[in-house]
Amino acid sequence: MSRNLVADKGRRSVLGTKLPQRSAIVVLVVLAALVPQMTGNEYYLSVAYQAEVLICLAIGLNIVVGYCGLLDLGFAAFFAIGAYTTGLLSVDRHWTILATILPGVVIAVVCAVLIGLPTLRLRSDYLAVVTLGFGLIIQTIANNLTLTGGPTGIYGIPELTIGSIVIQSATSFYYVFLVLVVVFVFISFRVRNSRIGRAWLCIREDEDTAQAMGIKIRRYKLYAYMGGAVMGSVTGALYAPALTAISPPSFGFSESLLILMAVAIGGMGSVWGAILGGAIVVILPEAFRQFSQARLLIFGAMLIIIMMTRPRGLFPEGAFRGTAKRLRERFNDRAPPRPSMAPPEPAVRDAPSEGP
Repeated sequence: MSRNLVADKGRRSVLGTKLPQRSAIVVLVVLAALVPQMTGNEYYLSVAYQAEVLICLAIGLNIVVGYCGLLDLGFAAFFAIGAYTTGLLSVDRHWTILATILPGVVIAVVCAVLIGLPTLRLRSDYLAVVTLGFGLIIQTIANNLTLTGGPTGIYGIPELTIGSIVIQSATSFYYVFLVLVVVFVFISFRVRNSRIGRAWLCIREDEDTAQAMGIKIRRYKLYAYMGGAVMGSVTGALYAPALTAISPPSFGFSESLLILMAVAIGGMGSVWGAILGGAIVVILPEAFRQFSQARLLIFGAMLIIIMMTRPRGLFPEGAFRGTAKRLRERFNDRAPPRPSMAPPEPAVRDAPSEGP
């Protein structure tokens, strides 16, 4: 028994997944890295890195909503905190973009703690209303303070520099956000298979039972809220130099809905679902841009069809668990039996019966 457990652990990868899944991850990353070589169109690459930005935000919200079961309608607030912190420090204080990431993360975590401590005891709709109010508060502050530029926002954000490399083109930002997606996927898998991740799943399934088992409900909820805040802030800090100008409408309630829509379409609690949902929410409207105003109507109709046919999402948690094993079993059942290579056994003759 212990030998089987050790063997099973040995078959698991660094990401907490089995070896076939690790191979799929490597193939997908290689294919994604080859996209700029396959298409040199700057427009396509700008749409692609916009999809990567939403994927990063969806992975962060998936920790809050998918893992821990907390309905958050103001996640764009952490996105705004990271972007505005980078904009203010880089334009007014002349900090480098990379140096502004840590202050943005600290401010986002402090806001998550200040909002989370008194409100995370709430459940379902009540918590959703509080998070919605938090998102509107952050947008209102950015819209009214002179420090943040008011409705005009902040413009003239300098380029992102990594060492001697200056990130300016859509191709460069595509690779930056691709690396960020890979890092967030790695963290999500590792956290989900950790002690904290298992506590989040218990809280999501039954909060009362989790509390009866000794899990500190408010503490682990706060951990989830802080983890999502960190991912949202880092994404915003790297997104600001990509736009070179930011304003409050970019971080409103509609942005929070888009992030939540990406998680719901892909599948709650599924990292792959967050990736698929983020890509669909960004790419589909662009694919129907030729239909002008009707493209949003077509996009909405497709979303309704998806949610009616796949209520758990396109790639829900555990959707393909055991698929490889089932395929192997089905293949083995259909495959003809292999001829035996062992030499035939010699026939045994019956001994002659002796007379009386």
